[in-house]
Amino acid sequence: MSQISKRKQGHIEAVLSGQVNAKSVDAGFDRVRFEHCALPELDLQDIDLSVEFLGKTLQRPFLISSMTGGHPDAAGINAVLAEAAQTLGIALGVGSQRVALSGGGFQGTDRSLRRIAPNVALYGNVGAAQLREYGPDQMQRAVDMIGADALIIHLNPLQEALQANGDTRWSGLLSRLEQVCVQLPVPVIIKEVGFGISATVAMRLVGCGVSAVDVAGAGGTSWSAVEGWLSEDSQRAEMAEMYRDWGIPTATALRQIRAVLPELPLIGSGGIRHGLDAAKAIRLGAQLVGQAGPLLRAAIDGIEPLMAHFAALEQGLRLACFATGSGDLATLGKAKLLDEG
Repeated sequence: MSQISKRKQGHIEAVLSGQVNAKSVDAGFDRVRFEHCALPELDLQDIDLSVEFLGKTLQRPFLISSMTGGHPDAAGINAVLAEAAQTLGIALGVGSQRVALSGGGFQGTDRSLRRIAPNVALYGNVGAAQLREYGPDQMQRAVDMIGADALIIHLNPLQEALQANGDTRWSGLLSRLEQVCVQLPVPVIIKEVGFGISATVAMRLVGCGVSAVDVAGAGGTSWSAVEGWLSEDSQRAEMAEMYRDWGIPTATALRQIRAVLPELPLIGSGGIRHGLDAAKAIRLGAQLVGQAGPLLRAAIDGIEPLMAHFAALEQGLRLACFATGSGDLATLGKAKLLDEG
């Protein structure tokens, strides 16, 4: 197994340990309160949870966020995730395709996903740091190897800086990103890995042609803590712990970006615990809501626990729609909040 594959395996082990979440910062959803509607004038079972996102209709507004790729166990996990995505009509993002692009084997990021999930919105995934070595042609390879509908390029500068031999050369990447956006025939989605994206950065991303942004805010898994958990260097581990709670909470990032970019397709991820959090993310401007860590823990045990997780997530969202008198997600996105006066 290559060093990169070993690190990817370590990332999964760290998340499954339950010891790498943020501590003193949360995603911010507990401070968002809907105004209750005591007379909803609709039937719970008739609420429409479908959504249009980047040209595809999803039956539910959920994204299985990128988390598994580049190690031998990824294929089995991804097969379970793909089966759930196909059954539920939701979006699926694969983990990093860096190992596959470098010739290290597909390891869960190949056309087998399309055979399992022929109809889902499927998103490829490459790190922004790899834009120094990979151009539009390699990005097209990442799309083609899984038959992706869009390509996620993830931003993780702090994680790279805390990683042994991480890539800290981030100057000039915006122009390289623009080149990919111009030449790639599918939409480009930019996501963070858990530290959030500010409105200022979002505007720069839109300016270079990015089609959607996943805010991936603080409040869930801390990738600073993940790198600290994996580090064999005590000084580096101490620095990683110092930055465990760094970042923009997810609710804050959604509010700020939606205020300046009212039409930008947004994904809300980072610290989404349940369906009520999902509803609040949608109210704050997200079209899709992503989870990673909770789904990984369920998928490890097989398709039944994963489907049970999604059933609870959907029911929590549906109840929020019902209790706000929202017959669909567009109406939920305009539901009255108590802090609006």
